[in-house]
Amino acid sequence: MARPPTAAQQRVIEGADPDTGRLRGTDAQLAALVRLGLAFRHPRPPHDHFLTPAGHRLRETEPEPAAPEPAGVFATRVGGAEEIPPGPSRAREVRDAWQGLLELRRMTNQDSATDRPCAWERTHLVRAAALALEAAGHQPESADTPGYRVRATPQPEAVAVYGPALQPYAATLEAAGWQCGEYTEARTRTRHLLASPRRV
Repeated sequence: MARPPTAAQQRVIEGADPDTGRLRGTDAQLAALVRLGLAFRHPRPPHDHFLTPAGHRLRETEPEPAAPEPAGVFATRVGGAEEIPPGPSRAREVRDAWQGLLELRRMTNQDSATDRPCAWERTHLVRAAALALEAAGHQPESADTPGYRVRATPQPEAVAVYGPALQPYAATLEAAGWQCGEYTEARTRTRHLLASPRRV
């Protein structure tokens, strides 16, 4: 990608259909996103535009100011050497954030279900999965401590979870409404989970 999208282009990306990645915008905005490699034009009529994997990743990593945030200024710990150890109030913050997310599920899922992810989680996959793991007591990876790492993937509705305890991570995510499978990366032979929000 030669340059980051403009604010208007970012709004088009954030407004993409959460299921299909279908975009709505002006012809100029859509053409610019195609040039940036963030969208593609379907070859068949009506020639709609859809997010590419890079576009999905950008939507995942960019904050969405208009979205309801279940945790306010809460900072999700996704794992990695850059993680800063939490302060003494972290357990309470995580508990409050998780309860807020369950309430968001109740308010926004059509059937008020709290046992499966809501639209906010589907547009913030990495943060949602990491919150579910930390709320269940799992430790994120840091410079000094092994633990989970949650990362975006090219797939539109899936995250990769790495760490020393894949089966407990899978059990936690499945209890939180995700579906998981364990895979081995072809190049590095690293085992990881591929987790997606459950729909029913």
